[in-house]
Amino acid sequence: VQLQASGGGLVQPGGSLRLSCAASGFNFDYYAVGWFRQAPGKEREGLSCLSNSGGAIDYDDSVRGRFTISRDNAKESVYLQMNSLKPDDTAVYYCAARTYASCSLNREWYQYWGQGTQVTVSS
Repeated sequence: VQLQASGGGLVQPGGSLRLSCAASGFNFDYYAVGWFRQAPGKEREGLSCLSNSGGAIDYDDSVRGRFTISRDNAKESVYLQMNSLKPDDTAVYYCAARTYASCSLNREWYQYWGQGTQVTVSS
């Protein structure tokens, strides 16, 4: 099982980034996926999740309306489009998958994790 996150970088406040996460080694179609982040000195927090079919979706209030999660089961990939970025969004971003179809923002319910990609929002 492998999740490979990419797309992080340095962006100015108000800018956008699109994170990607490529999955391999498991039946991606059957797994719900999520994006999380962890800033220095803080706990890892759930940002967004998507059920296996894409029919159920959830966002944390901190990113609702600014971030959009999507998945392409044919490409075994999940994406996070991040707009209107703020300095508080600076963190390491992780994609994750759980062995259930339903969506959850609870990090403890995810079994598989990517390696993380750094997002820095600064002028």
